[in-house]
Amino acid sequence: MPSSASTTTTFRTCPLCEATCGLKLTLEEGKVTRVEGDPDDVFSQGFLCPKGAVLHHLHNDPDWLRAPQIREGSTWREASWEEAWARVEEGFAPFLSSSNRNAIALYLGNPNVHNFSNSIYMRPLIKTLRSRNLFTASTVDQIPKHVSSGLMFGHPRIIPVPDLDRTDYLLILGANPMASNGSLCTAPDFPGRLKKILQRGGKVVVLDPRKTRTAKLASEHHFIQPGTDPLFLLAVAHTLFAEERISVENIAEHLAGLEQVKAWVEPFSPESVSERCGLSPDSIRHIARALSEASSAAVYGRIGTCTTPFGTLTSWLVDVVNVLTGNLDQPGGAMFPKSAHSRHRPNAAPGGRGFRTGRWSSRVSQKPEVMGELPVGILAEEIETAGEDQVRALITVAGNPVLSTPNGERLSRALKQLDFMVSVDPYRNETTQYADVILPPPTPLQHSHYDIAFYDLAVRNVANYSSATLPRDENQPCETDILLHLIRLFSGQDSSVPLSFVDDFIAMQLVQGEIGAEDSPLSGRDMDEILSALQPHRGAERVLDFLLRAGPYGDGFGANPDGLTLNKLMEAPHGIDLGPLQPRIPEVLATPSGKVELAPESMGEELTRLQEWHNKEAPSLQLIGRRHLRSNNSWLHNLSPLVRGKDRCTLLIHPNDAADHNISDGETVTVKARAGSLQVAVEVTDTMMPGVVSLPHGWGHNQAGASMQVASQHPGVNSNLLTDENQMDRPSGNAVLNGIPVTLQK
Repeated sequence: MPSSASTTTTFRTCPLCEATCGLKLTLEEGKVTRVEGDPDDVFSQGFLCPKGAVLHHLHNDPDWLRAPQIREGSTWREASWEEAWARVEEGFAPFLSSSNRNAIALYLGNPNVHNFSNSIYMRPLIKTLRSRNLFTASTVDQIPKHVSSGLMFGHPRIIPVPDLDRTDYLLILGANPMASNGSLCTAPDFPGRLKKILQRGGKVVVLDPRKTRTAKLASEHHFIQPGTDPLFLLAVAHTLFAEERISVENIAEHLAGLEQVKAWVEPFSPESVSERCGLSPDSIRHIARALSEASSAAVYGRIGTCTTPFGTLTSWLVDVVNVLTGNLDQPGGAMFPKSAHSRHRPNAAPGGRGFRTGRWSSRVSQKPEVMGELPVGILAEEIETAGEDQVRALITVAGNPVLSTPNGERLSRALKQLDFMVSVDPYRNETTQYADVILPPPTPLQHSHYDIAFYDLAVRNVANYSSATLPRDENQPCETDILLHLIRLFSGQDSSVPLSFVDDFIAMQLVQGEIGAEDSPLSGRDMDEILSALQPHRGAERVLDFLLRAGPYGDGFGANPDGLTLNKLMEAPHGIDLGPLQPRIPEVLATPSGKVELAPESMGEELTRLQEWHNKEAPSLQLIGRRHLRSNNSWLHNLSPLVRGKDRCTLLIHPNDAADHNISDGETVTVKARAGSLQVAVEVTDTMMPGVVSLPHGWGHNQAGASMQVASQHPGVNSNLLTDENQMDRPSGNAVLNGIPVTLQK
């Protein structure tokens, strides 16, 4: 509340990670001077991490571009928005006049899912672009989980999350939520929620090749060899069957494929996988028994399990074990959120069209499409290789793939070969330095916010909307208008067509799709009536208002007068609590059978491939990544409060391995892999598993063409110089970023 004429307090949701924490901001004379946790936020209840605390530093970053930039040779100059758009239209003209839209590629970076407008308007942009060359950060992150969920539950966004607030036993694989704040599991104060599990007498068990902060907090920590998580989970499932610990009564009538799974896991006894995993058979059986005996339990696997040669198989096995122990769709187990903006079909029968991949393949190496996109690891080859559909132009939106995707040096060379490139980005970074035009968006404090992506993954059903905290700079368009401009261009509309007309058309299509669906509560309603009821909201707010009102808690445009609307959400600055997760099977299932498909055919094929991999000798030294609480991939490294302190870009190595290589703490070594090499200082520590070394990702801010002053003073090393763009999880195309075979040399 206002404390003086020039000092005010306002609230908003932090957009910098998946935790969606509520913030309390103090403004003095129109400037944010302090950021604290909002103690009244219905979800985060005052929790705040170091990233959210410096949100105003991001707004004030002098390197954040405040006007469009145009490159002329090796130099850059500031331009007006009118000149920038004219240059964009000129650059894309040769591609728009032909039928070959595949010559244009689109890359979407991680910050897009943290951005309200981009989450809404990216689909119309992709649709109007009409190119098969879509690439995103998903294929260096979580797409295996989408694929396994699509195969099991019928849709790639039907993802169960651990019910942290009610579970008594949490098994964590390949995740370090004490540093990441959670991923594919939206939970403000994830560390506090873990501590509460322990306080109520429960257990947290961590399997990780490094003794992370999460592992140190846990009841148990077990070292596990990189990439062997599927072998471990298969042995757990084997134990459950062998000891008759299967408990599927809660969803038995909605389950298909149980006997096939039993046959598949039979060869994978704890003894058969123990040596490769690095866990004793007794440890594996101990964990399997604890999962089955706990009153409630959940298995949670994240990026360390996805960025491996068997990411999809591991993601599938996580939920197989949740099913076998009776913990899928049960309080305290792995449950399905119901967000306020989600599709509402209360009377529809279970089932749907299901999920498939490979509707088209990449041009050069024939990698299959997944969720409309191709693996980002092949972007360089699609630019380099001549022929029909060769990528000659590129749009990047909020991304830095030169640092964040495999073999960044190759991609860097490829970007120089493009005919034209446009970046919607606030920085001239290691990727956007190759653009012809950079179109900067407003800062996070200058736009509204609602978590479209993360409320679908939340451990409690909540909703929170934030208005813009600060006004936009003069002549600065909102992100919606930047994307609408591109949508208008790629849809073939003349520049004289007002952007409002394009926006109206998008809104009309959205409404028409809902009122035209026979199973929708809005079926048959009048479009003009609905559109009129959405006034005066425009742009992303209009779309959000429609989704909320048509959603499971909405007012149904009069059908439920007490239901949710955007106006009601605006009147609740601390958010609205919609309650704990509830069982949703069978209504959540979208498979053609209307059942949980426990044994997809493609997973049987992956098991055969895993067995072959299991029989090969493991590398003597393997590289894994790691996260840090004050870092978020490559995009928060230009803020002094987040990068100061001890050097984080060190190579962690176990004392035994250091001795074997005659390496001392602090020495610089050369790390070599198939894709490349780098030099880095060594940090000797017994927190590492013998035979495993670790580097963080997203660094390497030492390229001359970038213009990020703070980041360049803390460049670090780019671990993706070592990752192989040709190594992928086969079903999803996700890059392999963990378990990289490496050698060390003084």
